[in-house]
Amino acid sequence: MITKFDSSYYGTADMENLGYRGTPINDRCYSKEELAKAMHKVVAYAKCMDERGYNTFWMAEHHFQPEGTELIPNLLMMAMHLCGVTKNLKIGCGFNIVPMWHPLRLAEDYAMADILSGGRVIFGLGRGYHTREVEAFGAPLIDQAANRELYEEQTEIIFKAFNSESFSHKGKHYTLPPEVPYRGYTLKDLTLVPRPVHLPVECWQPVVSASARGLDFMMKHRIKGLIGGGAATMAERSIHAYQEAAERAGLGYKLGEGLSLGIFFHIAESRERAVREITPWYEEHVKMFGPLGFVPGMTPEQNLAAMKRGGWSGAGVPTVEDYMKVGAWFAGTPEEFVAHLRSLEQKYPGLEYVHVSNSMGTPQSVMLEQLAWFAKEVKPHFANRK
Repeated sequence: MITKFDSSYYGTADMENLGYRGTPINDRCYSKEELAKAMHKVVAYAKCMDERGYNTFWMAEHHFQPEGTELIPNLLMMAMHLCGVTKNLKIGCGFNIVPMWHPLRLAEDYAMADILSGGRVIFGLGRGYHTREVEAFGAPLIDQAANRELYEEQTEIIFKAFNSESFSHKGKHYTLPPEVPYRGYTLKDLTLVPRPVHLPVECWQPVVSASARGLDFMMKHRIKGLIGGGAATMAERSIHAYQEAAERAGLGYKLGEGLSLGIFFHIAESRERAVREITPWYEEHVKMFGPLGFVPGMTPEQNLAAMKRGGWSGAGVPTVEDYMKVGAWFAGTPEEFVAHLRSLEQKYPGLEYVHVSNSMGTPQSVMLEQLAWFAKEVKPHFANRK
């Protein structure tokens, strides 16, 4: 049953001319001062969550986005700052994009965050989905097979470093340590210094394609899965596939166990008002994520239309109400949201985590209002449960 509520925010500039008739995504460009303001919006969001008893605040690592859409390049730096301005909130890395890191550097940096935060920083790994980001850092993404191969080897190294007093690794991409002379001997192994104090490390990863290979790899390292953020939010198949992978690994997971289900939401005094208010922010989400393949069900023609001003209905671009029907988005009253979450509990008896988020382009004042409203009128219905 649902016991923990999280939220995610990727850091966005203050946007204007919203919606399908507004500024096309590739025409958005903000000054360095406007982009920098997003860092403070992240702080305000985390403080609001902390004051209202949320479980974990999730961020995403992104780079090179003058369009103002996803503006946090270093999750661990931001996480440590947020731990200093909040009291109880956990800070989730959703996700560190491993192909853009050296795996040992990422492992070291997380270990420091684990120690200094008292375990409040939650680890997360991802493969990436922006070619502009991953390829610019010299890692493959267009070649998906090469990207997965690199990611899996890097993840193996990270967990070796976390879990072993000393370790070595020899693979296609890395030989660790290199056999070089050091102070009178030849290196044969390494020790991560520091290592995380809180072991085993709690780790999360997005569930996107839900392939057997990817899910089996997650089970090998006991990685939890986040279904949401656009890619697989509405894919019931992914939830079943995760449980099936757990069964192959000899784990008796209930349906939904080990997963967090993401929902974009907006609550109001009536369903009609909620739909009306969320629509332009939903449309900004489609403009951003549709052409990247992260709005499920959209055709290439619809994604092409989403990058242009107007003409969406003629191309058949789905509306927010289309995605509300399959549970990827919610717009309605607090009472209706409680009922929706109850129905998810019935459907997925092992589901413990839900993360509720605001869409791309939602103003800061509205985001904070929505977090407070949800905490006051929805979250208490799921409190004090074991």
